[in-house]
Amino acid sequence: MVSWCEQLDRASAELAKHTADPLRATVEATVRGMDEISTHALLDLIGLPNSTGNGRRISKAMRDLGYVPIKSRRLMPGGYRDTVTRGWARPRLPPRHSMSDQKTAQLTDPNRGGKDARYRVA
Repeated sequence: MVSWCEQLDRASAELAKHTADPLRATVEATVRGMDEISTHALLDLIGLPNSTGNGRRISKAMRDLGYVPIKSRRLMPGGYRDTVTRGWARPRLPPRHSMSDQKTAQLTDPNRGGKDARYRVA
């Protein structure tokens, strides 16, 4: 006899499998190891025609993978002035720390100019 909670877990897993994006696995395999890619190049690598609808289809998968949308000239070979393309890039900024962590680091590290810095021996 299967409990009601187990039946609920199975049903939710099956529902998640049916509602999952079929392009996500393909997009994930294609962009593995890339920091940035244009939408045009990504659609070419996947094998989909370059259209607005297909660009919107891959946008959810790209956001779920941690990429942010960008407009750039450098994604196009020889791009200059009017040659702007849209694409995706991974953010390079480290996660922010709270202010209390920064104050603690300043107070304990003499090289950062905390209150102990004036007692430093040169």
